[in-house]
Amino acid sequence: LSMASFQTLSAATAPSLGTASSFAVLGGSTVTNTGPTVINGDLGVSPGSAVTGFPPGIVVPPGTIHVADAVAAGAQSDTSIAYNSLAGQACNFTLTGQDLGGLTLIPGVYCFSSSAQLTGALTLDAQGNPGAVFIFQIASTLTTASNSSVNIINGGSACDLFWQVGSSATLGTTTSFLGNILALTSIPLNT
Repeated sequence: LSMASFQTLSAATAPSLGTASSFAVLGGSTVTNTGPTVINGDLGVSPGSAVTGFPPGIVVPPGTIHVADAVAAGAQSDTSIAYNSLAGQACNFTLTGQDLGGLTLIPGVYCFSSSAQLTGALTLDAQGNPGAVFIFQIASTLTTASNSSVNIINGGSACDLFWQVGSSATLGTTTSFLGNILALTSIPLNT
């Protein structure tokens, strides 16, 4: 008698961003900019109504600014649904305590029970699947060091890369970052 044990990984599932998909920046209370930032897509805030720094920041048409209007409120609602969908997916891999820099990862759901750090380059290998989904569930903060990067190889799309962050995501100076960041508190993007 012989027995084999097989472990099946649950596939990561990209949530719909709904009406939030047209937004490059969407804040809950405030959107603040300093410097000559260029936004390709909509910029919005809801239920708050504070948007500062535009100009000198620019929202490139056809992108528009939505401040505490029905469009921004609908996008916030859809973002909350997507956030909860991401948070509810089963972990395939636990990376707590590991720096993402230098890793090459396959599609799946990656979990951090506390904070996540990226120092250097993270490579995501879609393995020839143009619909490969990568989800990072981070309980508290995501921080990238200066000059860090996220790269997708062998197919795949940044549209199917999600960062679900329980607090704040801070991207360091000259970080080259891909994906959709959904964070509960804030998303500072340094120079």
